Amino acid sequence: MKLIELKDITKTYFLGEIDVPVLKGITLSIDKGEYVALMGASGSGKSTLMNILGCLDRQTTGDYLLDGEEVGRASGDRRALVRNQKIGFVFQSFNLLPRTTALENVIMPLSYTAGNLSRRECRERGIAMLRRVGLSDRIYHYPSQLSGGQQQRVAIARALVNRPPVLFADEPTGNLDSKTSEEVMQMFSELNAEGITVILVTHSVEIANFAKRSIHVQDGRIVSGTYEGKAVQS
Repeated sequence: MKLIELKDITKTYFLGEIDVPVLKGITLSIDKGEYVALMGASGSGKSTLMNILGCLDRQTTGDYLLDGEEVGRASGDRRALVRNQKIGFVFQSFNLLPRTTALENVIMPLSYTAGNLSRRECRERGIAMLRRVGLSDRIYHYPSQLSGGQQQRVAIARALVNRPPVLFADEPTGNLDSKTSEEVMQMFSELNAEGITVILVTHSVEIANFAKRSIHVQDGRIVSGTYEGKAVQS
């Protein structure tokens, strides 16, 4: 079943009298449960594409359906609700609140989307997420007391706490050493095996190899794709 459908998506930034086209007709579908890597060099358009997929930005023209709903032209409030309910984000810089414990960082999104949960239920869900990413002994630690890999695990737990069907990871290992990077990427593989759709944005072929499908973006267009190492049409 299709989770994401893009139909002839374009994105142009209007800078005064200058038009800067970034995406130039992207048509793409991603099924539920896929593990996809969006690849491309800096300036290729892959980050702009991720921002549109994550409802952080809007396309200029074209259609974006997420789980059957046209979200590209939805209201700002509706898009915010979709982000909170259906999308988890993991970024290169972790984006943790420094004076807040791991548990408090993880459960923070619930304050926006889970009004039906009590404080105790929120804490229980947060603790369960931290256990899921292997941090049951770091629940009350602050970010400064955690290694880079542990901070990224907290960020992953936070991204999962709302139980979204799709997880976006934007260069998630950019600030990690090679051993920790492999551990984090293995975690994404495990989450995907549990049924979560994972969309990885990276310029690294080595990191992209963890995904089952790769989509290469160049100059605002999809130029090639692979599935389990074999060239396919994206």
